[in-house]
Amino acid sequence: MEPIVKSVTLKDVHSDIRGPLYFESLKMIERGEKVLRLNTGNPATFGFKLPESMRKALVENVDKAVAYCDFRGMKAAREAIAAYHVGKGVKGVTPDDIFIGNGVSEMASMATTVLVSPGDEVLVPSPSYSLWTNAVLIAGGKPVFYVCDEKQEWCPDFEDIKSKVTPKTKGIVIINPNNPTGALYPEEFLKKVVDLAREKNLLVLADEIYDRLVMDGYKHTALASLADDVPFVTFNGLSKSHVVCGFRCGWMAISGPKNLTEQFMQGMVQLTSMRLCGNALTQLVIPAALEDSAYTEEMINPGGRLYEQREATMREIAKIPGLSVVKNKGALYCFPKLDKERFNITSDKKFAMDLLHAKRILMVPGSGFDWPYNDHFRIVMLPEAHEMAKAMQDLGDFLSTYRQED
Repeated sequence: MEPIVKSVTLKDVHSDIRGPLYFESLKMIERGEKVLRLNTGNPATFGFKLPESMRKALVENVDKAVAYCDFRGMKAAREAIAAYHVGKGVKGVTPDDIFIGNGVSEMASMATTVLVSPGDEVLVPSPSYSLWTNAVLIAGGKPVFYVCDEKQEWCPDFEDIKSKVTPKTKGIVIINPNNPTGALYPEEFLKKVVDLAREKNLLVLADEIYDRLVMDGYKHTALASLADDVPFVTFNGLSKSHVVCGFRCGWMAISGPKNLTEQFMQGMVQLTSMRLCGNALTQLVIPAALEDSAYTEEMINPGGRLYEQREATMREIAKIPGLSVVKNKGALYCFPKLDKERFNITSDKKFAMDLLHAKRILMVPGSGFDWPYNDHFRIVMLPEAHEMAKAMQDLGDFLSTYRQED
């Protein structure tokens, strides 16, 4: 019997967040070494607790989740989600426009499956969370990367976006706030994206999972709130804002002219019906979570964990020669830049592996986020502020003598 060969659609699929570096860290942990894993945004592993409002909703309603629910999601949950998006200025969203799934990951995979035919193109940011690249590839499409400009606080280069639209382009992915940079995009840029989508007949895929994690008094603009004559699919969930990654609770909201989104909606009905329903248990907590804004706000304001962890990270990075960073306005991440000449960086993956072995700190190199240069890496700022400060001091100590061999 011949070996079973994996599908060619997986040829370029990658997930460096749980790639070779991650597996090396597991081996180290098995040997008894303590590794600080800053590779993934998983708050509960760093002591963040389930909000009591959600615990109460889950415990008191658990029997309602025993049976299959509506293939789109529980009615009460979809009503709460629709109200949330309408409250952010998105017009015309009803519970019937909401699909709840097992995390934004499942929703992104479904959306690209519905949208993309073999050979179609989707515009994706660079750097970018690899979910979107992989989803387009698995659907048989081609991810076309547009540049996010570090000199403009990681705002995407709109002229670059415009230059990469072709007759094969079906959609554009906007991750705002961004993962891995933590950038928050200005409304002026977002309006240009909407105008381009209108002109070029594109579906806008707005990943806004971090929309509630915005600091320093800045406000997040829902992309779909900027027009009612353009088709949008907005992705969101509770994993980060309410620290329940394991619940796998994400959704999509379809908005814009019904005549433009009708076939996309039909495709979503086909896929969600096929898998019967999303996890009903986690849907029980959605109304309570979206009502509980205080839990999230406490984390992002001065004195809150996310805010203070970011501040500690930025203070210590500023002390490290050869390392620079754009301070994030949102999300859980920053994306520092290494001075390639100072450290002679020829492989960012080697840099990350060397750091792991020397200081037992696990981070993901920029290439894991489809960044084409060997000069960046992502820091997940979830440990307590004093732990983040210590990790950055260890990073500085490592870099003080580090130089890759030619």
